[in-house]
Amino acid sequence: MAQEDRQQAPQRATLTPRAVVEGALSLADAEGLEAVTIRRLAKELGVTPMALYWHFRSKDELLDGMAARIFEEIDLSVDASATWQEQMRALLASMVGVLRAHPSTAILLSTRTASSEGSLRATEVALDILRRGGFSPTEATQIARHALSTVTNLVSGEPGVVVREQSRELIDARRRARLFLESLPLERYPRLVEAATPLSEGVHPDTYFAFGLDLLLAGIEAMALRKRQSRDRSLGDENTKLKPRIPSNR
Repeated sequence: MAQEDRQQAPQRATLTPRAVVEGALSLADAEGLEAVTIRRLAKELGVTPMALYWHFRSKDELLDGMAARIFEEIDLSVDASATWQEQMRALLASMVGVLRAHPSTAILLSTRTASSEGSLRATEVALDILRRGGFSPTEATQIARHALSTVTNLVSGEPGVVVREQSRELIDARRRARLFLESLPLERYPRLVEAATPLSEGVHPDTYFAFGLDLLLAGIEAMALRKRQSRDRSLGDENTKLKPRIPSNR
């Protein structure tokens, strides 16, 4: 036992928590999150599993560390001269860009406990932007939660229509899909028939993510507009009630 401790001492001295997390992220990026186990990561780093347990007591702690590292990459700077909508777009666009670099681990941001400095700062910035957009603390919280979940699923759940390489087999498969849709009974599926080409075409990754971000932000902005309109109507009703009546000169 004493000999084993002496063998592990140099490993603990040279291995840092950040190095472990970086190694875990690299492994996940290459082979998927399911490939990240303590034993496999130790092998990749050239250490014993016990050397990793010195820094992370469990795989759960390691996953928390990976999520925290991803949060650190998000640009949290806010342009004070921009509108709150533009600030929110910049924040979410940065988040999408970071997650696209780590698609296998993107889901960690919405499933792990947000307690690291990076995650706390990201949440603070998002809530502050939304509060300045006119949302209450409760509304801002709900929007921030759904925005994070939407963005992480947008990246981790990237559909097959996103095209990265146009192989001959893929081109033929899409052509067959288009012909099938075009052959459907027009009287029963008029919209499918007219959309046969876009439904069977591939989508460039940049186009896919930009549209998803636009859709999310449009929903947030629509909620803000509806809230302002409701508030304006309420103020108008109050002003009408308070307006003094001018007696008639009959």
